[in-house]
Amino acid sequence: MVATVDERLAQTFVELADTLVGGFDLMEFLHMLAERCVELLEVEAAGLLLANGRGALQLVAASTEQARLVELFQIQHDEGPCLDSYHTGLPVIVRDITAADASARWPRFVVSAVEMGFASVHAIPMRLRDQVIGTLNLFGSTPDCLEPAVARAAKALVDVATIGILQERATREHELVAGQLQGALNSRVSIEQAKGIIAERLHVTPDQAFLALRQYARNNNRPLTQLAGDIISGNVSIPAAGQAKPRPTC
Repeated sequence: MVATVDERLAQTFVELADTLVGGFDLMEFLHMLAERCVELLEVEAAGLLLANGRGALQLVAASTEQARLVELFQIQHDEGPCLDSYHTGLPVIVRDITAADASARWPRFVVSAVEMGFASVHAIPMRLRDQVIGTLNLFGSTPDCLEPAVARAAKALVDVATIGILQERATREHELVAGQLQGALNSRVSIEQAKGIIAERLHVTPDQAFLALRQYARNNNRPLTQLAGDIISGNVSIPAAGQAKPRPTC
């Protein structure tokens, strides 16, 4: 039995959802999305552009070499419907790339797209509320536009992809912040241990021990956490105040 468009769409959502959980591989996810768009939406090719941290678009996936070249051309020449879709946050539908209005708006893109065998393009922004992170671009080999049901399916795929990418970024940022926080906590524990060692050896208060630790670190151009670790391991001994190395003066 031949699966309907709705059945194929549902199956694709399941595949994408499976990819999103457990060991999420962003590049595999994006390439799968491009391939499934071609299979499900019956377009000639698909490409994905994502913005980097500076807001510049980068090619991250393409279903064919022709689509890859056209996408790269748009980025390099800062011209094309896919870039317009990203900058405006709105879909850009070009039913016939060779039409006069398209040629006037994107003259160099039109030449490149035609050379690659494309006649139409449907650019959909990857957008969540006011945040636009890229575009999904669908290329056709004949002048046409997507049927309404197909366009809705494409939008649904874009929404799933956008949420998945933003979730991955949030997880990465959370892990980075958590790692930095844990590092800070670990550093604080080391410093407290080093303070205790200095206080005991020099017969000073913990506050005085910390001042001695900081002064030695500054005088010897040592990171405080690294110095604390060396004191704990016995590789460094902080001298009494009267024996401390004087801080260089300009």
